[in-house]
Amino acid sequence: MRSFKPDAEHKRIISLEEKRKIMSQVTDKDFLEYIVKSVVAHPENVVVDRTVDERGVLLTLNINPEDMGYVIGRRGQTAQAIRTLLKIVGAKNNARVNLKINEPEGSQRGPRRSADIDTSSVDDLKI
Repeated sequence: MRSFKPDAEHKRIISLEEKRKIMSQVTDKDFLEYIVKSVVAHPENVVVDRTVDERGVLLTLNINPEDMGYVIGRRGQTAQAIRTLLKIVGAKNNARVNLKINEPEGSQRGPRRSADIDTSSVDDLKI
């Protein structure tokens, strides 16, 4: 068997300490941009604004109207997962990070489904 010896052309293996150093330099804004640009169809339209006040950090996300569904996800699961990750990033930096997703002009949100629930079994109750 021939052993493999990496040379300069091969990728360098990053140590755990180097990864931590790199991650500590990543800001919450950069982190959010990276995640959202990886999910949407129009990454060139992703804009994140960062404001700091007495309540913490507010990241405002502006995206293409066609990408709203990708960022929100079914029943808001994707948006909730992004918010959870941002809270972790904020906790590492001792900051409270909140996410606001702006609904773009011209976005087409479907009508809310009315809950058609059969109440016939409780209609006869005399309460």
